[in-house]
Amino acid sequence: MKAVAIVQSSYIPWRGYFDLIRSVDEFILFDDMQYTRRDWRNRNKIKTPQGTTWLTIPVKVKGKFLQKICETEIDDPSWAESHWKSIESNYKRAAHFNSVAESLRRLYEDISSEPMLSQVNLKFLRLLCDLLRISTKISLSTDFPSFEGKTKRLVQLCIAAGGRTYLSGPSARDYIESELFERAGIELRFADYSDYR
Repeated sequence: MKAVAIVQSSYIPWRGYFDLIRSVDEFILFDDMQYTRRDWRNRNKIKTPQGTTWLTIPVKVKGKFLQKICETEIDDPSWAESHWKSIESNYKRAAHFNSVAESLRRLYEDISSEPMLSQVNLKFLRLLCDLLRISTKISLSTDFPSFEGKTKRLVQLCIAAGGRTYLSGPSARDYIESELFERAGIELRFADYSDYR
């Protein structure tokens, strides 16, 4: 049975994001959802000798409260060089950094001219999946017909992708309408991150 996961894109996602991708046959970036400020879509934390610090991609938000993630534009292209320098200076002595440094440097160089946040996140995701040897098919929710209602949209995306199992992150238990999956004959499962630290 084909398994599908559907998640909003994130900038430099965490380990569980990649474990979710590795666990399914097709991973759909859910980027026709509303962009939320102060979230993981355009920022993430890195460790430094002084503690954690934020790497934030500047995006245009003024007057765009209802914009979708896939419509969110980057505000200043100089962010990419700054982020690369921060990562390089804080991780150059880390184990295995040299094995990925050149790929990351080229990626940051390439995405510095990318105007759309969703495309930056997609390019990061594809490179990191390659580096982690994850071969799961990655699709975009915008490539499928649109339906109203968050859970209904998830069910319809699953059906359109030919999925018979939907694997969700555990935090969705609070809002997902499981009966819609059951009615569609789709098995609903939740990832377990309880062993993560």
